[in-house]
Amino acid sequence: MQSKYKIKGKVRVCVIGPDGNIKRHEPGVIRRFFGLPGRLMISKKHNTVTRQGEGLIANLLLASPTQTKVTASSGYIQLGTGWTGSSPKTNTRCNTPTGSMEALDTGYPVTTAAFGSTGDNILRYRASFEAGKLNATGINEACLLNGNTAGAVSLAYAQVSPAATVTSVDTLQIDWEITFTGS
Repeated sequence: MQSKYKIKGKVRVCVIGPDGNIKRHEPGVIRRFFGLPGRLMISKKHNTVTRQGEGLIANLLLASPTQTKVTASSGYIQLGTGWTGSSPKTNTRCNTPTGSMEALDTGYPVTTAAFGSTGDNILRYRASFEAGKLNATGINEACLLNGNTAGAVSLAYAQVSPAATVTSVDTLQIDWEITFTGS
């Protein structure tokens, strides 16, 4: 019998306005014609566990790991505006970074369920770019890192689509899930 293990993930990016509600895109022609509001500014996309990320995961299974784990004290999310789709597996950072990297929220990462329960194989990371920390148009890429220095390793990279626009009064919340599966 041969086992097949997969690591996959998804990223949810949500823009929250100063009123605490999820912001909306400007309505397109059809939505305007029917008097409908624009779509919510929520992006849900699959991500790529990078080549560096695969090495990081393997390293962390060693008796004496040499790499830093992605934790609340060491994990960061970087955003950018340069998604090309040409080499997400080999990306080590965002192609065109924008703003500053944001540390993971306190208490993250977490599993989505208790050990032994369905969902205990899903790790969730969260970073919240609070109002005033970001003012950018066309955010279309994100990278999950084990630090905020030049030596940090990229665990995963993702496209943000549709691209997000965040003003200085908005909050951007990113939830990143990585699922470990086998058969």
